[in-house]
Amino acid sequence: MQFRARNVSISKIFSTASFHGHISSRSAPASTCWFIKVVSTLCIHHSNSLIFLETDYFRQNLNPLVAYGVVHRIDSGLNNPRLAFEFFRYSRKNLELIHLESTFDFLLRSLCEKGLHDSAKMVYESMKIDRFWPNTSLLDLLVSAVAKAGMFRAAEEILIAEAEFCNEEEKRVSSFVYNNYLSILVHKNRINDAVVFFREHILRLRSFDPDTCSFNIVVRGLCRASKVEKAFELFDAMRDFGCYPDLVMYNTLINGLCSVGRVDRAEELLREVELQSGFSPNVVTYTTLISGYCKLGKLNRAVTIFDRMIDNGVRPNLFTLNAIINGYGKKGELTSGIKMYERMVTGGYRPDVITFTSLIDGCCRVGDLARGVRFLDDMNERNVPPNIFTFSILISALCKVNRLNEARDLLNQLKRREDIVPEPFVYNPVIDGYCKAGNVDEANVVVEEMEAKGCIHDKMTFTILILGHCMKGRVFEGIEMYEKMVSVGCVPDNITVRSLISCLRKAGMAREANEIELKALNNVHSGLLYETTTAVGIVNAPMTKPV
Repeated sequence: MQFRARNVSISKIFSTASFHGHISSRSAPASTCWFIKVVSTLCIHHSNSLIFLETDYFRQNLNPLVAYGVVHRIDSGLNNPRLAFEFFRYSRKNLELIHLESTFDFLLRSLCEKGLHDSAKMVYESMKIDRFWPNTSLLDLLVSAVAKAGMFRAAEEILIAEAEFCNEEEKRVSSFVYNNYLSILVHKNRINDAVVFFREHILRLRSFDPDTCSFNIVVRGLCRASKVEKAFELFDAMRDFGCYPDLVMYNTLINGLCSVGRVDRAEELLREVELQSGFSPNVVTYTTLISGYCKLGKLNRAVTIFDRMIDNGVRPNLFTLNAIINGYGKKGELTSGIKMYERMVTGGYRPDVITFTSLIDGCCRVGDLARGVRFLDDMNERNVPPNIFTFSILISALCKVNRLNEARDLLNQLKRREDIVPEPFVYNPVIDGYCKAGNVDEANVVVEEMEAKGCIHDKMTFTILILGHCMKGRVFEGIEMYEKMVSVGCVPDNITVRSLISCLRKAGMAREANEIELKALNNVHSGLLYETTTAVGIVNAPMTKPV
């Protein structure tokens, strides 16, 4: 087998090491370059065992500079980072070779970038033993890499070791590094881990020096987890560490309060921000509070904040206006919603899919389906493509008034949209409409189209089809549908099972009904099937998701 190295010159290798200040800037002699190539080639051919390195010849000629060249050539030139690490490990352990700091730096970066995190951790441990310590850039790369790989304990051990070293040297760990780590924990929804590490280490160890950003990250995580009171504990404590809340902190807390429905308390914080001398509330601050009031149906308070925002010279953005339009739509105040929409357009804003979907939803809620359809036409004229919720709202509304053909036309439009993989809640109203009209064959056609789009049946889909076939007298098909439902792991609920059993008994199929009932009872005990539901029937079950 032949191995061909990529074109990485030895002189370039040494210029890299020279850049790090660990070797002389002059070029390496030709004999050294030749020796590096020889050692690299032998490592490739003897990758199963590097014992050849223990011969007297290699012991005498293998020095830290050559070792750096070999590591670099095997890793970059021969694209074999595992072997480069093995050479590093073997030469250090068996030959007691002391590697250059640039070797540690290069190898750590390479192993992290290529996902070899366990090996990178071992290189770091060796680096500590040899009293080399990574700079901020390298430390951040290492900690972030192992944390993103899920090795949180390893990441924390590295940070704590760095803190202990900095404490000895009377230095500080860069907040950039541990702030990135905290952000990774929050991003991965490991909020408790972030809080514990922050409280027990960052706030306690002298070589950690948390800044406002550190507090912001942890507070954001706590608010995301709806632990707003815990977030306020940190907010109250941050001044003890010489940190002061900024607009990011206030916006995070306002958002956290609104997310748990404590909008009045959020407005108190807004007043506090308005009194600050160093910064003022921005569009995010006001929009968050406006959205919070809209979700609670308190449109008067939302509009009051909206007017206050404009009076304070803060221009609303599209999110602000959409929140109010959606709030009016949800509350059934369509006229007010349309006025805000008109104000948006005359103000130079370009309505987006959220704007139109909120308006269409408002129209459907008050029964003005014709206007809802006109808004869909406006969307098309403005080149604003409807999303899955736009389709779902209109389809459901059309089916409720038995306009199945128009609902089917919308499904055909949806079928041509390759960018949307629809959910069952879009199809279920149409399938249910056809089944109730006794047109089970057309319902089955819609099901085939649904499957062709890659949409998997949910519990509602199966239940509609089972009852639809049974009510049409096609009981055996209903049984087949039920068996398919169970076989794909979709758990039938009490409504599905009882309705099927009732249909079977009415059709004189008591034996089949008893078999299904017995299986369902057995599965109750095994915990597999037959969940109880509080639903009262298919007609009253929700067919759409909220906007």
